[in-house]
Amino acid sequence: MAGVQIDALDHVVFTVADVEATCAFYERVLGLQVVRGADGRTALHFGTQKINLHQAGHEFEPKARCPAPGAGDLCFLTSTELPAVLDHLRHHGVAVELGPVEREGATGHLTSVYFRDPDGNLIEVANLHG
Repeated sequence: MAGVQIDALDHVVFTVADVEATCAFYERVLGLQVVRGADGRTALHFGTQKINLHQAGHEFEPKARCPAPGAGDLCFLTSTELPAVLDHLRHHGVAVELGPVEREGATGHLTSVYFRDPDGNLIEVANLHG
C-alpha cells in the first residue's frame, strides 16, 4: 500500500475572542489581506496560504476538540530584514517577547523574533538562511 505524500500547507485555523480585532492587528502589523466569504467566514490571506478565523463559541464545524483563543503558535517567513521588522513592530506598539534568536526551520536556519497577537497566540517572524 502506498503512503500519502503531503505537498504543502493550505491553511490553519485560529479561534479568536474578537474577529474584528484580530483582522485589524494582522492587516496593520503583518499586511495580511482580510477576505470575508459569503458564508460568513473570515480569513487572513498571505502568499498562497491563509488563516481561517473562528469566533470563540461560534466555531465552524468540524473544529478542533478544544478550540480556544491564544492556543496558536505560528511562524511566518519574511524577506524583510529583521531590523526593519523590529522597527515596524515598535512603530505599531507591538512588544517583542524574544529575539532576534537563531532557530532551525523546516527548510533551513532561521533568525526569528517572537511577539503575541491580541489573543496571545505566539507569532514568530523569521528570515530563512537556506
